[in-house]
Amino acid sequence: MANVKFFNGQSFPLEMHKVRIIQKLNLIPIEARQEAMAAAGNNTFLLKNRDVFMDMLTDSGVNAMSDRQLAAMMLADDSYAGSETFERLDKAVNTLFGTRYFLPAHQGRACENLLSQIFVRPGTVVPMNYHFTTTKAHITLNGGRIEEIIVDEGLAVTSTFPFKGNMDVDKLEQLMQRHGREGVAFVRMEAGTNLVGGQPFSLENLEQVSAVCRGHGVPLVLDASLLSDNLYFNKLREPACAGMSLHQITLRMAELCDIIYFSARKLGFGRGGGMCTSNDEHFRRIREMVPLYEGFLTYGGMSVREMEAIAIGLEETLDPDMISQGPIFIEYMVEQLLQRRIPVITPPGGLGCHVDARAFLDHIPQNQYPAGALASAFFIASGVRGMERGTLSEQRDENGHEPMADMELLRLALPRRVFTLSQVNYAVDRLAWLYDNRRLVGGLRFTEEPRVLRFFFGKLAPVTDWQNDLVARFRTDFGDSL
Repeated sequence: MANVKFFNGQSFPLEMHKVRIIQKLNLIPIEARQEAMAAAGNNTFLLKNRDVFMDMLTDSGVNAMSDRQLAAMMLADDSYAGSETFERLDKAVNTLFGTRYFLPAHQGRACENLLSQIFVRPGTVVPMNYHFTTTKAHITLNGGRIEEIIVDEGLAVTSTFPFKGNMDVDKLEQLMQRHGREGVAFVRMEAGTNLVGGQPFSLENLEQVSAVCRGHGVPLVLDASLLSDNLYFNKLREPACAGMSLHQITLRMAELCDIIYFSARKLGFGRGGGMCTSNDEHFRRIREMVPLYEGFLTYGGMSVREMEAIAIGLEETLDPDMISQGPIFIEYMVEQLLQRRIPVITPPGGLGCHVDARAFLDHIPQNQYPAGALASAFFIASGVRGMERGTLSEQRDENGHEPMADMELLRLALPRRVFTLSQVNYAVDRLAWLYDNRRLVGGLRFTEEPRVLRFFFGKLAPVTDWQNDLVARFRTDFGDSL
């Protein structure tokens, strides 16, 4: 991916690939979109894909594969044990990270389950730069708790700080001294903090975190699911990384960590995951659990065809044109929204464009889920499916108290090599229209609220009749247009 300046002085993202296979999209009328959203309980996770025009819910498992990946899937060896496919994936993972051992799992949250069962005991704490929903749930289910010690800049919506995913090292040292080695299960760093705008950490910060962990004898675990975005920003924004290759940065990160896990639905553009380490003891402990929960050690619950694709995808992770595609498209979308004075997370991060729903809908109280309301309203206005990343994505504590999220975000993910620039411009245009009519949008209330991970399958309803008003205004402004 390249940012190319055109003759008129403007700069646009220029794709360094061509499209050879397409899927037809469907843009249904706004009235049908309103009906679909009502049937989904105002939860974008419950929408039928046939009703979605642009799916910006996530980049997980929906990135476009390369021709080399698709070709590799035809080479799969489906032997239960001793599979050549596993050998190829094992080599790809350990070459990428410089590790000795690889253990497969069906996706990232499966890795979180195994790590939590092995390391987390009741009463222990897991410090991290920021939590992810399933990570927190696994740790909590095993009797532990998380402590987020992201730097203060990480929770600033608008900023020029380049590494908002950094961990506060002084707070980490204080936490270690307070809880002691036995009280800390492990320390987790997430590459590209998902819930606060896909913001990266610096290599320097990881070095500092690693020094604290090793000084106290506590394992450092890296969630590398969004590593490719993080590598892009390390190379672009960190002077110490400017002269390093992408592989050199990756090897240095891996050297600093004790265990690395990843969702290959994001890293490698397949559907699977796994863990790698060079520590003999960690390898043996995790290995005992893989056949029990995931499958045999040579497939870990994955399709061998996906494993072949992941092996190639991991190799392609080191291609600068591949890792830049997402961040450059995201930067373009953020800049277009800023020109229209729409509040978004800055600087642009990875994974997607993150709209500040609290500022966008500042008239909606946080207990009426402004990020969820914005996701619902934006789908009705555009047919674009985004994801709520705010209070809806939290869960109540054991006393029924509902914590308010640090940020209320509408995440508009940009799967790699999927959307065209005209489609991104369409999403920007419809969001700009919605911003001009934002006072029409109202809040949401739960009608069905699951106890755990409620954002996946909970259902909500509008607190007023605001969606009918929104549709009426759309018809006034756009006539018969979709």
